[in-house]
Amino acid sequence: MAIEIRQQLKLSQQLVMTPQLQQAIKLLQLSRMELVDMVQQELEENPVLEEGAETTEEKESVEETQEVAEVEAGGEDAGEKLEEAGDDLAAIKDIDWQTYLEGYSLGSTAGDIYEDDEDRPSYENLLTRKSTLAEHLTWQLGLTRLGGKDREIAGEIIGNLDDDGYLHSSLEEIARLAGVPEMRVEKVLLLIQDLDPPGIACRNLQESLIRQVQHLGMGGSIVEKVLMEHIQELESRKYQIIAKQLGVPLDEVLGAAKVISQLDPRPGSSFGQDDVHYIIPDIFVYKIGEEYVVVLNDEGLPNLKINSFYRNALTNGSNVDEKAGEYIQEKMRGALWLIKSIHQRQRTIYRVTKSIVKFQREFFDHGIEYLKPLVLRDVAEDIEMHESTISRVTTNKYVQTPQGLFELKYFFNSGISTTLGETIASESVKSKIKDIVSGENPKKPFSDQKIVEILKEHGIDIARRTVTKYREMLGVGSSTERKRLF
Repeated sequence: MAIEIRQQLKLSQQLVMTPQLQQAIKLLQLSRMELVDMVQQELEENPVLEEGAETTEEKESVEETQEVAEVEAGGEDAGEKLEEAGDDLAAIKDIDWQTYLEGYSLGSTAGDIYEDDEDRPSYENLLTRKSTLAEHLTWQLGLTRLGGKDREIAGEIIGNLDDDGYLHSSLEEIARLAGVPEMRVEKVLLLIQDLDPPGIACRNLQESLIRQVQHLGMGGSIVEKVLMEHIQELESRKYQIIAKQLGVPLDEVLGAAKVISQLDPRPGSSFGQDDVHYIIPDIFVYKIGEEYVVVLNDEGLPNLKINSFYRNALTNGSNVDEKAGEYIQEKMRGALWLIKSIHQRQRTIYRVTKSIVKFQREFFDHGIEYLKPLVLRDVAEDIEMHESTISRVTTNKYVQTPQGLFELKYFFNSGISTTLGETIASESVKSKIKDIVSGENPKKPFSDQKIVEILKEHGIDIARRTVTKYREMLGVGSSTERKRLF
C-alpha cells in the first residue's frame, strides 16, 4: 500500500488552559496564608497594583479601565499628571519638618498610653524568641573550661543533634570531620551528655533513658537494670517476665515501669520549636435566631486596587512610549485579572459554605453525632459547579462554627448504614469509638471485637477491621498498648 500525504479538515473542541485560568485555579486551592504571601509578591512586582480601599469614583471606573487596557495606549495627559506629581513634590519640600518632628510625640518613657485595649499591641508580639537547643547547649559549654580542639568537637556534636536531641551521626564521622581520634570525640560527647536537659546527645532512646535515670541518682537500681537488660519486654508490657528474670517481686517491676514512664523520651523537644501559628478561619457561621448566617473573613487580606495614575493615563490617553504603553497594558490586565480571581475565590468559598450549612444543619444544631454523610458531588450539584472546583476550594480552608473550628473538608465523609435502616457519617462513628475508649477501664481496655459489640448495641454494625482502621486513624493504640497496671 502506497504512503501518501493528504489534507483533512476536522472540527473539534478542546479546553485551553490559559495562564489566567491557571492562576484562577491556583488561587482556589491556596490557603489563607499562602494567598496573603502571593498577593504581597504581586504588589512588589506589579507597579499597577496598590493596596488600599477604593473610593466610589475608583470603583465606577474599574470597568472602563478594563476596556481601555485592551486597546493601545495614547494621548497627551501623561505630561500633565507628571506636572501634578512634580507640584506635589515641591509642596512636600516646603514643609517645616523640624516643627513637625518637634510636635510629633514619640511616646513617654513611663510607658505608652492607649485609649482602648484594641489599640494595644498584641501580647504575642512582645514575647521574646525562645532559645534553640544548640544555643542552650553552647551557652552551658561557655561556663566550662572546654576550649581549643575540644570545643570544635563539641560544636560538631551539637550541630548534628536532631530536634529531639538525639545524635544520629557516628563518632567515626565526627572524628573524621574534626581530624581527631574517635576516643577524644567520645570523651567530649560524655561531657555534653552531662549538660541540661538530661538525656541529651544520646544515640538511641535506651541510652537517653539510662542517662536520665543516672541523673536522678538511681544508677544501679532496678530501674536502670530494666532499661539495660529488658527494654524490649518493657515495650511489650511483659512485666511478669521481667520480674521472673530479675528475681524480684512484680510490684517492684511495676514501680520501675512507673518511674520510666515519667522520663522524657524526647529531651530536646522543648527547645527550638517553631512558633505557634494560629488558624485564622476563612469564613464564619453565626446562628442568629433560628437561622445560620455565613460571613466571609476579609480581615488580614489586602484590599487591592488599580493605581489611579496608571488608570487615568490609560483612560484619558497620554503621550506614552510604545513599549512603556504595552508594559502598562500587560500589567493592568494582570492586575485586573488577579482582583477578579480573588473576588471569585471569595464568592466560591461563600457559596460552598452556604451549601454545607444547608446539608449539615443538624450538625450545626446538635453536634458531631448528627453529622450526615456528604460527598463533593452533592455540593457541586447544589451550586452548579464541578466537583474538582469544590475539592480545590475546600482544601486548607477553615470555618468557625458554633460547634468549633473545622476544615471545610471535614464535612465530607462516607456513610455507614445502621441496623435501623438509617445512614450515619464515618466521622460520627469515629467519635463514638473515641468516647468508648476514653470511658474504658485502663487496666482492662476494650478489644476491637468488644468495641464492635458495643457499637452494635447503638445500632452501628461494622466489621472489626473497620474499627481497627478508624482506631488507627484516631491515633489510638491497641488494647495491649492502652493497658495500664498503675
